[in-house]
Amino acid sequence: MTVVAYKIGDVQQGMHTENKGKVETRETIYSNVGELDPVALITGTSSGFGLLTAITLAKQGYRVVATMRDLSRREELTRLAEQAGISERVQVVQLDVTDPESVQKAVGTVLQNNGRIDILVNNAGFAVGGFIEEVSMEDWRRQMETNLFGLIAVTRAVLPVMREQKQGLIINLSSVSGLSGFPGYAPYAASKFAVEGFTESLRHEMSSFGVRVVLVEPGAYRTPIWNKGLGEIHRNEDSPYKHKLDAVLRYSKHASETAPDPQEVADLIGRIARMRAPRLRYALGKGSRVLIIGKALLPWKWLERIIARGLK
Repeated sequence: MTVVAYKIGDVQQGMHTENKGKVETRETIYSNVGELDPVALITGTSSGFGLLTAITLAKQGYRVVATMRDLSRREELTRLAEQAGISERVQVVQLDVTDPESVQKAVGTVLQNNGRIDILVNNAGFAVGGFIEEVSMEDWRRQMETNLFGLIAVTRAVLPVMREQKQGLIINLSSVSGLSGFPGYAPYAASKFAVEGFTESLRHEMSSFGVRVVLVEPGAYRTPIWNKGLGEIHRNEDSPYKHKLDAVLRYSKHASETAPDPQEVADLIGRIARMRAPRLRYALGKGSRVLIIGKALLPWKWLERIIARGLK
């Protein structure tokens, strides 16, 4: 397996070959970028929050290592970086968070080229939908492999670096679905609930080493995860859950069409990056705060009725 790294704008960026397992780079330094500039490693940057966060942090002076599983999907990131005049600050590295060898080689590439990692943004993820009985165990495992175990694998690879540095910031992208489970998205909710618990434990463990750990919990935003999530929903015409699932699909489609600009999330991550002592949780987006307050104050049966009414 080859891990490919290249600086945006490299005329040979689309060319890579197998080289006996060695990490291949098209650009090992950032031209016109100071060696002391902080380094941000971001997963899942081909679209959505990850892409926008890469651009936002590069604008703030970070050397950004933007990772994605499929390098053929880098065009939008390349376009936006060139448009913003920050191409020299963005390096793209191939990384599949579900592949342990890929994780180790990608982190090795970051250290080889930069010598440090100041921020890790764990953003890579997707949504599996469907009613629990009708989602195969294969899809349950696939959901957890990316959203949970992939996040853990990248974090574990970076922790020794930050611990030795005695400083760092880890931002885990959770979701409003990590705060409350919704019908039709149990696999996604389960993965995000797990990320919440993992992050709480990690924050306790790393506090004495100067490593800050934060959860960002977006509600619905206009990102490709909605379309992907709708496409991943398991639906059978003869399903006993058909009418309920149709309601979930209608609600999800409406939410995706009326959701706010995902740049809000990238801007929040940019602000967190500048904070000396960020808190654990940052919820934002349509309905997130209302849901948190409602879950804290309302009896469960009331909340259950509200959600059920919203799906009619």
